[in-house]
Amino acid sequence: MRVVLLNWRDTTHPEGGGSERYVENVAAGLAAAGHDVTFFCAAHPGAPKVERRDGYRIVRRGGKFTVYAHAIRMLASGALGRPDVIVDVQNGIPFWSRLAVRCPVVVLVHHVHREQWGVVYGPPAARLGWWLESRLAPRVYRRSQYVTVSEITRTELVTLGVGPGRVDVVHNGTAPAPATTSQRADTPRICVLGRLVPHKRVEHALQVAARLRASRPGLRVSVIGDGWWEPRLRRAAAELGVDDITDFLGFVDERAKHEELARSWVMLAPSVKEGWGLTVVEAAQHQVPTIGYRSAGGLAESIVDGVTGLLADDLDGLTAATDELLADGVYRQALGRAAAARAATFTWDQTVRSWDALLRRTVFSASRDESAQLHRQLT
Repeated sequence: MRVVLLNWRDTTHPEGGGSERYVENVAAGLAAAGHDVTFFCAAHPGAPKVERRDGYRIVRRGGKFTVYAHAIRMLASGALGRPDVIVDVQNGIPFWSRLAVRCPVVVLVHHVHREQWGVVYGPPAARLGWWLESRLAPRVYRRSQYVTVSEITRTELVTLGVGPGRVDVVHNGTAPAPATTSQRADTPRICVLGRLVPHKRVEHALQVAARLRASRPGLRVSVIGDGWWEPRLRRAAAELGVDDITDFLGFVDERAKHEELARSWVMLAPSVKEGWGLTVVEAAQHQVPTIGYRSAGGLAESIVDGVTGLLADDLDGLTAATDELLADGVYRQALGRAAAARAATFTWDQTVRSWDALLRRTVFSASRDESAQLHRQLT
């Protein structure tokens, strides 16, 4: 099949993250299976307009907002080829590709952005964004197949009017963790992993550290990742009096990331919303349990409360859960072992196989419907 994936970022983009890793792993897997795959995304400084990576083609045009118009133009003109199927990744809003092509479109939604619009944008833009996501997009794609990465997001999509029979769940996979030489730290160590942007709420982890440092001698916090919100986080650490126990490590390569995870006692995931929580599984590979918010979408699925980690309802609950695991090594280790066993069940091979089968079904169904329509017209 000729497959075009539309996603506004790739992993080389300064704001690329877990959702981009998901799409790129799917692209590479589909290419390895013999499909002709094009990945379209926004341009950014230093990145070529066109390149090949892992067997698929990357095309970059436009910026954060103009990438959508470029995608429509290039689809309509045939500049992205004549795809058999399009995967339209809806990061808040989709690419509206359904308006430019006749081939089937599959919509990938990592999570519903209801809570995030107001965190990132002012009230007018937030209202417009939520209207586009919750009202217009379901109408435009009312005949399209949807894919999401958790049952929780599937339920949210259904509440927006997407028929439950049109939503498949294809979980994130995870690559085997590289071998590490790190040993678990001798003193309490909390880590936070991800892009440094407002809706990740790394401030909550810093507040937890401020509340617990007096009762947990030697406590340190590792913040792994970078982003435009980092200066504000550094100011918050200073204001809370935890800048001396907080290590802002910035962007690190895969090996360094896993070395740091292996040193940690627990990971905190205080995001407003996550589609799944790939970082939860990465930490679990090192028997590190994660504590997150119950209301944060897919985190309540990637973390099995009381089995592989803990879920909290608010900052007080997050603090109490962290204190509990830092104090009770037996419980913490039991959660870590269960988390590692569960993490081993999620593989990228499985993810790609699910996508391959779904896209084949989608293309076959569209071809069958087109043939039936032509037969009706001729008879």
